[in-house]
Amino acid sequence: MLFIPLYDDNPTRRTPVVTYGLVGLCVAVFLWQTSLGDRGETLAVFSYGMIPAVLFGHAELPAGLDKVPAWTTVFTSMFMHGGVLHLAGNMLYLWIFGNNVEDSMGRGRFIVFYLLCGVAAALAQSAANPASEVPMIGASGAIGGVLGAYLVLHPRANVRVFFWFLIIVRLLNIPAIIVLGFWFAGQVLSGVATPTDGDGGGVAFWAHVGGFVAGAVLILVFKRRGVQLLEPAHSVPFSVAPAPRFRRGSVPSAGDRRRWPPS
Repeated sequence: MLFIPLYDDNPTRRTPVVTYGLVGLCVAVFLWQTSLGDRGETLAVFSYGMIPAVLFGHAELPAGLDKVPAWTTVFTSMFMHGGVLHLAGNMLYLWIFGNNVEDSMGRGRFIVFYLLCGVAAALAQSAANPASEVPMIGASGAIGGVLGAYLVLHPRANVRVFFWFLIIVRLLNIPAIIVLGFWFAGQVLSGVATPTDGDGGGVAFWAHVGGFVAGAVLILVFKRRGVQLLEPAHSVPFSVAPAPRFRRGSVPSAGDRRRWPPS
């Protein structure tokens, strides 16, 4: 089964410059990573990724890898990714949900909000295993904060989702509270099921959880005055997109003519 969110039904009042900039910066950093070759990329991950044991002083990097102070890796790690799919998934969610969150607070506040959510995510993951020597990279934690804020702002907004199961292919309108609620529940359950006492690599589930919770709380402080919380839907939930229709001769097209504009 394939379940991919494509866009939401929320309009924006301003061009989401910061969201576009964050996407562009993450892509640029990833291209830089891949240009280093396999060994160079691995060394870069250890130099600029967030390593809990190094951050809390339980371990030190070998000479030559300690290119920046340990505390700054909380920020540098947010813009690095471990592969094309890792990057693509994060940027898709940032692209869909970041514009409305940025719109709710303004560009300057959104930058601070995004970074704070990333810091909260890094600390949450570190708290799960402060002695871990595995570098954490990725924008997932900060983007988790964006998702948490979006859920508080627009729980009933509809997300257009591409659904594919065997021979069934549909475009569905799913309320954000279901899409993001399932995402958050999945992160919590995966975090509980994943052992934290080892140094094996994997997904930083607690970073996602920490970022999400931070975003849901911080939006109450960062949103502009007058911005409504828990906004209603702008389209019909659980509707299925009609198949393309073509005119034949002079016979007009028929069927569902509603439009679902992307944000």
